[in-house]
Amino acid sequence: MSAVGSTSPVMREAPLVRVEGLSKRYPVVGASGDRLSALGRLLLGRAPLREVEVLSGIDLTIHRGESLGIVGENGAGKSTLLKLITGTLTPSTGRVVGEARIGALLELGAGFHPEYSGRENVRMAAAIHGLAGEALAAKLPEIEAFAEIGRYFDEPVKHYSSGMVVRLGFAVIAATRPDLLITDEVLAVGDERFQKKCIRWIDQYLAEGGTLLLVSHSTYHVQKLCRHAIWLKDGRIEAQGDAFDVTQRYQAWLEQREAVDLAATAAGGDFRIDAMEVAMHGMESPQGGTIRIALRASSRHGERPHLLVGLSRIDGTAIFGTGTEIDGVAAWPIGAEGQVGAQLVLEDVRLQPGDYRLRAHAMDPEALRVFDTVERTFSVGGASREFGLLRLPHRWEAP
Repeated sequence: MSAVGSTSPVMREAPLVRVEGLSKRYPVVGASGDRLSALGRLLLGRAPLREVEVLSGIDLTIHRGESLGIVGENGAGKSTLLKLITGTLTPSTGRVVGEARIGALLELGAGFHPEYSGRENVRMAAAIHGLAGEALAAKLPEIEAFAEIGRYFDEPVKHYSSGMVVRLGFAVIAATRPDLLITDEVLAVGDERFQKKCIRWIDQYLAEGGTLLLVSHSTYHVQKLCRHAIWLKDGRIEAQGDAFDVTQRYQAWLEQREAVDLAATAAGGDFRIDAMEVAMHGMESPQGGTIRIALRASSRHGERPHLLVGLSRIDGTAIFGTGTEIDGVAAWPIGAEGQVGAQLVLEDVRLQPGDYRLRAHAMDPEALRVFDTVERTFSVGGASREFGLLRLPHRWEAP
């Protein structure tokens, strides 16, 4: 595999971390006696009879100042790769080379003693990172302020919520400023305000030459924080390169698979979308355009389904959604028994230039379950330096 890095001068230094031919296998211990057999063979210096490979042949180079995101499904090997890089797991084959001072936020609560207070845990965690004595005493107020957990700072960690544990762990990392920061989905835990605080800190950390390795299911976070990314699939690197290119390829694969799953579900469902036609007019005009969505649906047993329509950005960010049940109307009968139709007209739509998706869903008469989904994607052209998803009517006036 080619190295993931930048061609800027700062990136031509010796790699901070180099991963060479990294693989990880675990013994299969699902059946009765497998665990005992695996332990016995391990004591005898023999390989287990049955193994499963969760990571295979990973080659990766991480330079100082790099920001690398890792995406992939659950079970793809993302967390295993991070643990191998941090040294908490031993590889089956290959090696990790580097002398970087690593700060890792992996499993919630990892490294914290539940019976000790937050303050005591901070002292122990900071010492591991080389921060102790007078230096720690000077940093302790900063750590306490960053964590924002109030009186809980002096209470046992076992009383903390998951969000408070992340606050404490991130506060230690922020104070110690490691050479390489490794995070595994921690930005998905806790309240939105603290997430934004962490993202601001990471932005500054990267601007000052820090190095980031980020695992996340949020392609938004990967695109915002990382210049490069890799997509892990079944324990192997499926794609690597520019963060936008890799995450968009990964997202397209997820959506294609979801469409197949939805089609399989709909084949045996009671309600389905038979047709969806989309007509647009004036969408590139700053004054707004019109979107007309014509739907035809059917019911296996003659009942009248409810119809739901959602508009989102291509990355999944919701913009608007409504349905016949929400608006207090019913789809109109057409054709044979059980066939219905409706048109939804969205007026004065002022979308910013970009790619978007319309989804239509057939729901049961109680509007509780989705039975079928179809979608259409479209693009809005034009040039705009405004921010956000929508163009809102506005004007500037003298004070």
